[in-house]
Amino acid sequence: MKEKSLAAALLDKLETFLQEQNFGDSPKELYEPITYILNLGGKRIRPLLSLMAYSLYKNDLEKMLGPAAAIEVFHNFTLMHDDIMDEAPLRRGQATVHEKWNTNVAILSGDVMLVKAYDLLLQTEAKHLPEALRLFNKTAAEVCEGQQFDMNFESEEVVAAGDYIQMIRLKTAVLLGLSLQLGAVLAEASPEDAQKLYDFGVNIGIGFQLKDDLLDVFADQSKFGKQVGGDIIANKKTYLLIKALELAKGSDAEELKYWLSKKEFDKEKKVNAVKSLYERLGIKALTEAKMNEYFEEGFRQFNSIQFKQAEYFNELRQITQDLIHREK
Repeated sequence: MKEKSLAAALLDKLETFLQEQNFGDSPKELYEPITYILNLGGKRIRPLLSLMAYSLYKNDLEKMLGPAAAIEVFHNFTLMHDDIMDEAPLRRGQATVHEKWNTNVAILSGDVMLVKAYDLLLQTEAKHLPEALRLFNKTAAEVCEGQQFDMNFESEEVVAAGDYIQMIRLKTAVLLGLSLQLGAVLAEASPEDAQKLYDFGVNIGIGFQLKDDLLDVFADQSKFGKQVGGDIIANKKTYLLIKALELAKGSDAEELKYWLSKKEFDKEKKVNAVKSLYERLGIKALTEAKMNEYFEEGFRQFNSIQFKQAEYFNELRQITQDLIHREK
C-alpha cells in the first residue's frame, strides 16, 4: 500500500477534527447550513497551508488544528455571503445555501459561522492569542474590503490594472498569506520567516487568481470542469479584459465595445470573438508574464526561510507548484 503524503496525513487529521466539531443543533435551520457548506468538498487549501507552515518548525500539530479550522470556517462563511451577493445558484456543483434554504437563513447562518470561527481561534495557546486575533481581524476586514471593491467594479466603466490587482490581493490573496503566517507565528518561527511566508502566500494568491482569469478563457474545456468563457459572457472585469480595454485601438476597440454593450447575443459567438481579440492583442502572454512575476516573487520569499523540517518545506513547495500548473 502506498504511504500517504505528508499533506494527505495532515488533511486527514484536519477532516477528523472538523467532523468532531458540534457547531450547534437548534434551531436546525441555523446550524444545518454550516455542516452543509463545510461538507461540499472544498480542497481545504488554506488550513492545509497553516498546518504545513506550522510543521516547518514544530511537531505538536494538535495545537494548530483549532486555528487552522478557524481559517477554513471563516473562508466558508465568506463564500456563503458572497453567494448571496452574487445570486449564485451553485457552489462546488451543489445548491448554494440561500437556494437550498433562503437568503435570510444564509445571512444568519453565515453570521454564526463567523462566531464559530472565533471559537476555534480561541484554541490558540494563550501567549499567542492576542497576535493571532490581531492578524485574523486585520485579514477579515481586508477580505471584506476586497469584496466591496469587486462589487464597485461592476458599475465602473474603467478599472485600472493596478486597482484590480489590489482587489484580488484583498479579496483572495491575504487569506492565503494569513494561513501561512499564522502557522509560522504559532510555531514560534522568527518574525522574519512569518513575514516571508505571509508574502509568499499573498504573491501566489495573486498569481492563482490571474491563473483563474486565464483558464476561464483559454482552458481546455474537457479539463476545465465549467464553461470556458464565463467571464467573457458576464463582462467580468478580469485582468484580461482590463488590459484589452487599455490596449485596443481602432477596429479592435470598436469590436470590444460592441460585445460589451450587447444585451442579447450568442454566447459561443461572443466568447470566440473576444478570445480572438485577446489573441490579437497578446493578452494571454501579458497575463502570463504578470502571473509569473508574482509566482517568482513568492518563491523568492519562500526559498529564503530558515525552516527546521525539510520534508515539509519540500512538500509545501510541491503542493504550490502543482496548483500553479493545474489546468482546471
